[in-house]
Amino acid sequence: MRIPLVSLVTLSLSLLTFANPALSPYVVHEKRSAIPHGWSLARRHDASSTLPLSFALKQRNIESISDFLFDVSHPDSPSYGKHWSAGEIADKFAPSRDTIETVREWLLDSGIDADRIRLSGSNGWIRVDVSVDEAERLMHTEYNIYKHESGTEHVACEAYHLPEHVSYHVDFVLPSIHFDAKLGKRDSSQSLAKVGVPGSGFAGPKTTGTFHQTITELQQCDKYTTPQCLRALYGFYYEPQMTQENSYGIVEYTPQAFIESDLQIFAANFSQDLLGKSPQMVSIDGGYYQTQMTGFEYNVESNLDLQYGMALVTGDQPVTLYQVGDVQMSASFNNFLDAIDGSYCTFEGGDDPSQDGVYPDPSEGGYKGKDCGTVKPTSVISTSYGYNEADLSPFYAARQCAEYAKLGLKGITVLYSSGDNGVAGNQNTCLNPDGTQSSSGTRFNPTFPAVCPWVTAIGATMMKPNATVFQANPEQACDEVIYSGGGFSNYFGVPDYQKGAVSGWMNNQGKGYVAEYPNAWNSTGSRGFPDVSANGANYVVAVDGEYLLIYGTSASAPVFGAILTMVNDARLLLNKSPIGFINPAIYSELFDDAFTDITEGNNPGCGTDGFNATQGWDPVTGLGTPKFLNLLANFLLLP
Repeated sequence: MRIPLVSLVTLSLSLLTFANPALSPYVVHEKRSAIPHGWSLARRHDASSTLPLSFALKQRNIESISDFLFDVSHPDSPSYGKHWSAGEIADKFAPSRDTIETVREWLLDSGIDADRIRLSGSNGWIRVDVSVDEAERLMHTEYNIYKHESGTEHVACEAYHLPEHVSYHVDFVLPSIHFDAKLGKRDSSQSLAKVGVPGSGFAGPKTTGTFHQTITELQQCDKYTTPQCLRALYGFYYEPQMTQENSYGIVEYTPQAFIESDLQIFAANFSQDLLGKSPQMVSIDGGYYQTQMTGFEYNVESNLDLQYGMALVTGDQPVTLYQVGDVQMSASFNNFLDAIDGSYCTFEGGDDPSQDGVYPDPSEGGYKGKDCGTVKPTSVISTSYGYNEADLSPFYAARQCAEYAKLGLKGITVLYSSGDNGVAGNQNTCLNPDGTQSSSGTRFNPTFPAVCPWVTAIGATMMKPNATVFQANPEQACDEVIYSGGGFSNYFGVPDYQKGAVSGWMNNQGKGYVAEYPNAWNSTGSRGFPDVSANGANYVVAVDGEYLLIYGTSASAPVFGAILTMVNDARLLLNKSPIGFINPAIYSELFDDAFTDITEGNNPGCGTDGFNATQGWDPVTGLGTPKFLNLLANFLLLP
């Protein structure tokens, strides 16, 4: 059963036309069935107020982006590793002249003066400032003011319509049905689960508390995970050679903040080559090491990511910390993408002010700039934050997902953690039959961007009780404190590179779950996640001057990123290109020996036991955990 992308609503609308009766009939472009959790209808919007409408123009050739990416990413392709330049990407996907003129002519025919219609420099969107009354008649809708329980107000509609011939050329319109997925700075009345951004549901990694025991390294890896445990588990012993040419980036979102003194405490015990060293911080939209808010909720994510990401690539390899957003406004994934790709600032309409941080930030003390294309992306980028897929509209998610494909075309590897709540979403919310989310929902709630086919999603494993790193298959799916996020998208179809793996699982284990959970998940054949996994349990992390044991796919992602960064080092040493988007390669037969298959554990949620880890790919641990030497050897075989 497929859960609707955006559920239908019935609106009482006055379907008026503007000036030209010859326009094609109006069709529904986007709809929303229910107001998101925490929001309520406050009042109708004032008809005379100004509304800046942005029409996101459909990109030329965007339907072929998977073919282009496959061409440079599949090991059997003669173009493997021949990545595109930014200019080539911009030229390939620019909207057609027909698209631009169709939307412009419709606006003119509808009574909008030519001097009010503006085309962006990238030709990606058309903007027109109209009154609310004009907007409602133009798109056969009603604009309201909605109020969040935090006090934030937001302009939106519950559905809008476009002429059929125009609808074909428009991806979406802003503002429209979208609601805030982040709320900026945490209000004191909000729960601590809302501390992280992006995504108001971000809860970050979990802890079982402090400890003061002496760790004897490899003998206790089933109880305490350290860098040496991870090296032993995955055969990850490598000294980088191309440290100036290679690059590894870890993304953090303010108010999450890294603490330098904690890194030095960690280095003294577990990675002495990091003593006196720090990540190379790159500020995006005013990001900085904030110290106004401290403690576990504000420091554990960044500390975990950097302590292990840096330790595993050794002190010789510089690591870039992308710190995104000021304290006042915060930020979203789109704000980061704006900074590393200037064309994305206006791609398909630009950022959505209801979802993304708006810069320049007008708040007192806010960042007064806007970073578009100001930052060079690293070859590998790891992010341990995520939304629920249902937090976002399909158009918003598709827009961002297309950008990850473009990064892959450039040769950039993008990794996201798969989530810590099994088949449930952030804060253990699940889907209701109408597509809304609640703790009492019964339908599985996948995470985004992990479900985007053009990123690599990282799940979590743990050591089996009393297992050692010296025995065969010592790991299982993480089912202690956190559960490896996994399942199937409700928005994205199964990509070509994953069809064999997903169909194999569906033909065997999947049939049983269709019978057991007949209405709980999308069994029609969609993008499955995660792709791979790494250990995500019992990490020893220094936080605010003491050691904590930390759990989460937040740990798995930077570990896998470190491994791929060292693969890039070896390829650069042989004058080969970075590996870029890895999924077509790792799902191919060439990489059958590159992972340890995880066949124990499950990922419960939404009142169920979730899925089980089993032989082959599964929606709990993906293809399994890395065998570094095999992974390295296979990538070195490629041109």
